[in-house]
Amino acid sequence: MDVGTEPVSSLCFKTGNENVLYVSSGNEIKCFDVQAMDAASWKPLECYSYNKDEINQVVCNGKSSFVASADDAGDVKIIDVGQKCLYKTLRAGHTSICSTVQFIPWRPWEVITGGLDSKLVMWDFSKGRPQKIVDFGSDTHSGQCLNPAFVHSVAIPEVDMLDKLDKICVVARGDGVVDLINIESELNDIKSKASSSTRPRKGAASTSKRNSESSNQNGKRRVHLDYSVGGHSAAVSCVAFSLFREKGRFVISGGNDKTVKVWDCFKCLDSDRAGKNSELLHLNINLRKKVNWLCTTPSDSENLVVCDTTRVVKVYSVS
Repeated sequence: MDVGTEPVSSLCFKTGNENVLYVSSGNEIKCFDVQAMDAASWKPLECYSYNKDEINQVVCNGKSSFVASADDAGDVKIIDVGQKCLYKTLRAGHTSICSTVQFIPWRPWEVITGGLDSKLVMWDFSKGRPQKIVDFGSDTHSGQCLNPAFVHSVAIPEVDMLDKLDKICVVARGDGVVDLINIESELNDIKSKASSSTRPRKGAASTSKRNSESSNQNGKRRVHLDYSVGGHSAAVSCVAFSLFREKGRFVISGGNDKTVKVWDCFKCLDSDRAGKNSELLHLNINLRKKVNWLCTTPSDSENLVVCDTTRVVKVYSVS
């Protein structure tokens, strides 16, 4: 497919109609119907040029009504593909490159973004404003003090995974850390703070109790997978949930340390097992080159597809 003169940075299929493909090239998004095309004609169905800078990722939501694109200016454009127009611009959340964006399936008007300002931002795109900003740059628990905690990739579980997983997101960080963050806990914390700020003060004992409850919630809100539990020793470039057999059972991460880590997500989220470091890492795969991207296939063969900095695409079996 001849998309254009600019490099192709990202692509995604239209949910529910995998013949339709959205491709980002430079600061444009082009939509193609691959079934209706032939080699003599690569004319796109639609073209969108709302981003002012180069696009890093383009994604489609579950109902195929919106497409989101994250760009180098730190902006995110939400495009209404039904009306074929710009719906909303999300800005002032990131102060640097916005590298990744994902829709939150169980919250139809919300997206989550990550950037090279080390921030994870949860947005209500119907209102066009951030709901919560998590700044990993101030994370004192990171073991990679010389590498900034840039957010390179974010993975969100599909709706049919939620009965076994919490409503979480997985974050690939530039300091070698993979974080599992409970989205609902983060957002509920904002609501509880807003609610408590409007209540009359009842004394020091009541305040102390609330602080204790908040501390307990914070302990369950995030799971921190770093080098101390067998994690990456350099930047994590990508993360994904497994799609084979028990969907979502594994979180898979790839990094600049030339390794792929397969984490047992169920055990990571189990508070009784989270302290047993040897049980969290299910499999470690050593490569010769840095990992750019990875995904799994939705089949019983448990295939893991890895793209590194060579010209060869590698397929592994995860057992």
